[in-house]
Amino acid sequence: MRLSYAQNIGQEINLSEKQVNAVLNLLEEGSSIPFIARYRKEMTGSLDEVKITQIEEAWKKMMELDKRRESILKSIEEQGKLTEELEQKIRNAKDMTQLEDLYLPYKQKRKTRASIARDRGLEPLAKILMSQKDPAPELTARRFINKEVPKAEDALAGARDIIAEWVSEHLGARAGLRNLYEKSAILETKLVKGKEEEGQNYRDYFSFHEPLKRAASHRILAIDRAEKEEILRVGLSVDSEQVLERMDRYFVKGDNASTDQVELAVEDAYKRLLAPSIQNEFRKAAREKAEEESIAVFGENLRQLLMEAPLGKKRILAIDPGFRTGCKVVFLDESGELLHHTTIFPHEPQRQKAAALDALRSLGEKFKIQAVAVGNGTAGRETEELVRDAFPSVSGIQIFMVSEAGASIYSASEIAREEFPDLDLTIRGAVSIGRRLLDPMAELVKIDPKSIGVGQYQHDVNQERLRQVLERVVVSAVNQVGVNLNTASPWLLRFVSGIGPQLSQKIVKYRAEKGAFRSRKDLLKVPGLGPKAFEQAAGFLRIPEAKNPLDSSAVHPEAYSVVEKMARSLGKSIPDLMKEKDLQKHLRLEDFVEGGIGLPTLEDILKELVKPGLDPRGEAQEFSFDQRVRSIGDLEVGMWLPGIVMNMAKFGAFVDIGIKENGLLHISQIADKFIRDPAEVLHLNQKVQVRVVEIDVARKRIGLSMKP
Repeated sequence: MRLSYAQNIGQEINLSEKQVNAVLNLLEEGSSIPFIARYRKEMTGSLDEVKITQIEEAWKKMMELDKRRESILKSIEEQGKLTEELEQKIRNAKDMTQLEDLYLPYKQKRKTRASIARDRGLEPLAKILMSQKDPAPELTARRFINKEVPKAEDALAGARDIIAEWVSEHLGARAGLRNLYEKSAILETKLVKGKEEEGQNYRDYFSFHEPLKRAASHRILAIDRAEKEEILRVGLSVDSEQVLERMDRYFVKGDNASTDQVELAVEDAYKRLLAPSIQNEFRKAAREKAEEESIAVFGENLRQLLMEAPLGKKRILAIDPGFRTGCKVVFLDESGELLHHTTIFPHEPQRQKAAALDALRSLGEKFKIQAVAVGNGTAGRETEELVRDAFPSVSGIQIFMVSEAGASIYSASEIAREEFPDLDLTIRGAVSIGRRLLDPMAELVKIDPKSIGVGQYQHDVNQERLRQVLERVVVSAVNQVGVNLNTASPWLLRFVSGIGPQLSQKIVKYRAEKGAFRSRKDLLKVPGLGPKAFEQAAGFLRIPEAKNPLDSSAVHPEAYSVVEKMARSLGKSIPDLMKEKDLQKHLRLEDFVEGGIGLPTLEDILKELVKPGLDPRGEAQEFSFDQRVRSIGDLEVGMWLPGIVMNMAKFGAFVDIGIKENGLLHISQIADKFIRDPAEVLHLNQKVQVRVVEIDVARKRIGLSMKP
């Protein structure tokens, strides 16, 4: 079974059977995807996380298919209807659709018109009609009259119901109809009468039609949502005459009165049974495809947000802005620890601006702040202006607008209560805003990704699938960056390869009781952390002040001996080899190939020796909005404005230009050349210059462009 999986997966995603088999073996042994991609390149042929994920998902899909296959075989066998030919067809079925089609005639059904007709003894009449040799079926039908079938017309109607079911279960008919829907199905929508006002958000779809195969994922999800809200009626259509003509080729074999009965049954089968079934199937497939695209966009947006550049170890003043309730102000040290908190009231209705400025300057001096983080929510722009008055550019203090998305979710969470049991929700929110500037990833992992607001239709897609994908993204990002073993919170550690929630708590507890870890090997002293977990986790954990400098790098402990040989070959120590970059040029990597360590791993080691523990995220850059613009009423067509990409979709990007409403940068307005995806040019939190091309005040919509 394993070999067939490896062979089939290899063919499906264009990889060798050997590569796939190696990945499957590693996954079964409990290896994580980041670990396999980083530290088992020799075994997999240097497959990246994307390919390894594809292998894992294809493997799970095939196991699910085989589980269903065995269930179907058992069911048919219990009915005493399993022939060698049928078993072979079932075993050869390549996908779930083909498998379910084969099972359809044997599936236990609820009471149908066909089953009622069979109970009334009309199946022999259906067979006579289906042969299309009887020129007088009305006369034949009289033989089937009984108490439950009082007239010949009733007998013929019942027989047609049975034929219609046969037609609907015919493999060729279903395949032909699918082929037609695949090529030419039209997605159609109509407004439900009386829903004009309620459905204004969907007015683009009040009377809409488009080939299903061209329908964009965001349109399919929007239409599905409108249908659930009973704003729209939605359906698929194809050329019915063409359908019936195709189906008649399968079933119409004569030219007499019996043939007429069969034609009626075929038409009924199509309209009553096949069309609804195939339509549901195609709409479900279209929805699943749209969901996958939406989830993929959400996942990529989340990755970019997690990989946003940190400010680094600086003393921070962070403000959660507000009008009536005031601005919550907190001071954090270089590690994000809360030093002090207060509230100022510079805005309406109190308007205590002078007192607020004095407080900020005084506390800024007291705590020697180096940067300010201002939440971008309500009163954000007004508070930013206040901060710039308090700390002008000559002060050297950097000022940042920080996204508040999900901060309120964190503030009310169990994690926040555990961190700050005695603090008000709003103070916790201000702390989160400040920590997001220090290290976005370390703070964002505490929040349910769905609450961060970087996706579309996240509440409409498969929630379990969304959870799986987003968690995989978090794991990938955390392991790509690496984690400081001595400062990381349990909520960050849990995403490190091989650790998880329970071990992360044990690591933090051990650290609190025994003090900082001095080496990676000390991890093995943590209760419950065995050799396998150590193997999976060690390379992704950093100990910056460790005696062995390799403990602060991405070099895995299993390769330390190789680095020692490199150093000895040059007559140097490992610290010398890491400090003196020119020494590394004298290494011939082929000389150090041994065991499971080949050239791919050796090349990674050399890169790491050049820049040990380098954070791939870079460093946060200061940014400010155009001070002329505070509301949509301040905008004019033609204005060029600085903005930040806040969200991405397949059709474009949403850009924050410093007002309540984000502007839409449509995909057609991003570049002079044709692009298929905004991600080809843009990324989340990118600073851009945009031009206002459209303003719709009534609908609160702003159209933007990056074109000259």
